[in-house]
This record gives sequence, structure tokens and C-alpha cells, in this order.
Amino acid sequence: MNPITVSIVEDLDEVRDVFQRLVNQSEKFSFVEGYSNAEQAEKNIPLQPPDIVVMDINLPGISGIECINRIKEKCNGTQFMMFTIYEDDEKVFEALKAGAHGYLLKKTPKEKLLDALEELHQGGSPMTTNIARKVIEAFEKKGQPAEELNTLTNKERQILEFLAKGYLYKEIADHLHLTRNTIKQHIHHIYEKLHVQNRTEALNKAFPRR
Repeated sequence: MNPITVSIVEDLDEVRDVFQRLVNQSEKFSFVEGYSNAEQAEKNIPLQPPDIVVMDINLPGISGIECINRIKEKCNGTQFMMFTIYEDDEKVFEALKAGAHGYLLKKTPKEKLLDALEELHQGGSPMTTNIARKVIEAFEKKGQPAEELNTLTNKERQILEFLAKGYLYKEIADHLHLTRNTIKQHIHHIYEKLHVQNRTEALNKAFPRR
């Protein structure tokens, strides 16, 4: 299997260097390039789109969110992971609306970051627990849950609850004593039954807005 190619857009040299070393330590990944601002990323990433772009939000000049808006249509197949210190609702939903597929905080443990990148590449939408909680809070419980929820099995409901808490596939698998592939299959069935494409849409169905 070819390694998962990864680039990072981050203005802090130290963060880029640490991230590059972390990625290169794993045979599953291949580090492509690091960019210190969105302008460099906008110019170069579409020339050789990686599998994943890890994107900071607060960049000098163009923001990371605006950068995604500008390049996502030129990078078919590339997935975007926000990697930031921001936890406020507005930033989270701006990023998801722009096309981010995952949202992790910079304080995420290094070992969990690699798991999250792998999950993202496999079609998941990894988020830290705090971010997942904010998504749930935004999808307030006063609305009526979607009727499709009644089609879920008890196991699928249990897995959906873990997704709502920000758990990665690997963590869910460990809790339920199942393999990661089995969890992936369950989540695929959940998305099919709810007629959604990702974790955010699934949570929206399960915890609708007022």
C-alpha cells in the first residue's frame, strides 16, 4: 500500500518541524511539504495535491479557512484537517462549512494525531472530544430526532454515541473489543441508514437544531 501523503500549512517553524518528524516516523505516511502561509499553500498545493492537508486557522495574511475555500476545488481527493488552538463554535463551523473533514486541537497527543490522520484518510471525520461536544451543543436536543434513527441497531446507536463524544475508530474498537475494520463497517451502515456522508451530518440527524 502506498503511504498516505501529507502536507501542513502552519506559520510556526517549530510546529511544522515537529509535525514533519512525527509523520516521517511512520511507514504509513509520507511528508510532502510544509508551508508557512496560505499564499504559498494556495500556489503550490494544487500542483501536486497530497492525500491530506493539515491546516492551521490563524495564519498571517489569508486565514486557513479561506485557504481551503480557495483550493479545495483544485484538489479533488485531498482531505483537510484543521489543526488549531481555537475551540469556539464560530471557528469550528466556519471550518467545517469551508470543507474541513476533521478538526483537532494542537494539544492533541502526538500518537492520537497519527491515528486521526489515518482515520481521516479512511473516510472518517476525526474531532477532539471538546470539538465534538460543541457540535452536539449546536445541534440542540429540542428538535425531533430523525426517524431514520429507529433503523439503527443497539450496537450502531452505541457507536454513534461514541462518535458524538469525539472518539476515533481505534478508540471505539478498543472500548467495544472489536476490530477497527468492524467499526468502519458499522459506521458505514450508520451513514447509509441516516442518509449522511460524515460524522457532522450524522450528529445533525441525531441531535437536530431547534
